[in-house]
Amino acid sequence: MNRFLYSVLLYAVLPFVPLKLWWRGIKQPAYRQHWRERFGFYDKNFYAKKSVKSVIWLHCVSVGETRAAEPLIKALQTQYPHHQILLTHTTPTGRETSEQLFGNSVQRVYLPYDLPFAVQRFLKHFQPKIGLLMETELWFNLIAACKKNEVPLLLLNARLSEKSAAGYAKLGKLVTQGLQSLNAIAAQTTEDAARLQTLGAPSVLVAGNIKFDVKPPENAAELGLKLRALLGEQMIFLAASTREGEEALILDAVKDLNILTIIVPRHPQRFDEVEQLIKNAGINYVRRSQLTAPINQNIKVVLGDSMGELFTYYAACDFTFVGGSLLNFGGQNLIEPAMMGKPILIGEHTYNFSDASKNALKTGAAIQVNSVESLRNKIQYLCNDAEKRAQMQQSSLNFSQASTGATLRIMQLIDTHLTQ
Repeated sequence: MNRFLYSVLLYAVLPFVPLKLWWRGIKQPAYRQHWRERFGFYDKNFYAKKSVKSVIWLHCVSVGETRAAEPLIKALQTQYPHHQILLTHTTPTGRETSEQLFGNSVQRVYLPYDLPFAVQRFLKHFQPKIGLLMETELWFNLIAACKKNEVPLLLLNARLSEKSAAGYAKLGKLVTQGLQSLNAIAAQTTEDAARLQTLGAPSVLVAGNIKFDVKPPENAAELGLKLRALLGEQMIFLAASTREGEEALILDAVKDLNILTIIVPRHPQRFDEVEQLIKNAGINYVRRSQLTAPINQNIKVVLGDSMGELFTYYAACDFTFVGGSLLNFGGQNLIEPAMMGKPILIGEHTYNFSDASKNALKTGAAIQVNSVESLRNKIQYLCNDAEKRAQMQQSSLNFSQASTGATLRIMQLIDTHLTQ
């Protein structure tokens, strides 16, 4: 495929895009807000066409990428105080997360769809001095427009699973030209770098995973103690960032166990859906948003329906399962619970965090499960073995502390291209 055919296909689906936004807006009304930005139209009264400050633009698709970028954004603000940080997002939850983390210290908009006219409008409006794409975001018209407009574009914290690499390989020349048009690539692991080079990337820096440099909020431990006081003295098991289909399996695994389970779905639009699952299972529960006094001992499940509290949940629990890994979703971020020194359970499907998962298992920070029965057995095992929990807690801290430094390496790469 070449870029012309790629653009033709995008224009072919363009008439259906407003319908998609309207449909998604049924569950998430935020999809119906700022929709003009998705086509490259920005409010001139709010987003100045020519900022007084030079713009450093960073693209973070959704929640995970935005949280991962926190140490990088803070480093950019410190090192380049006379520049304006512009964050672009694809999802409303990503945009909301950046508001929680950075407030008015950054600008934020939606990155337009990868249509030639839309990306050109975006670049003309904000005139960034450099563009930074988090993880593997390959938008080929955007890459070509940046090259044409002489905007250095870097792919940072890049990861590429075998499955994704095989998919990109089918696009042939389109991917090769796109990778070769980037000014620099920083990959998480040597495996990611090798796959990118196989697809045509000329050179790739292995910088590590920037997510290891994310620091828990200073008050996370204090907030965790306050939450723990509401939850009582029983053993607390946290199922964090769960995905579709996993909650039912987790409820089955903890059935009749003498523990309190906190379930925090990955996506907030699924809170009501998961609540219905808990009701259907006949389990006594309470929503976190309604938890204002110590719970009754007959409560067995807490539905984590709050935003921005994941570190608080980690601080409050005794051990955790990291979702997206029991079913084939590739796994969610196991680095955050490691930073909090928590014993970690993960499923078999961890290709989104392949290297980190292997190291966590190798160092004893994590235990892998492959079924509902296996999960149930490991929950019981950790409940009954305080010494094992203590060993895994220390292993988690050691594992996370040994993996830092990616932000510094990436900042050096950015500085090279920004000063040029």
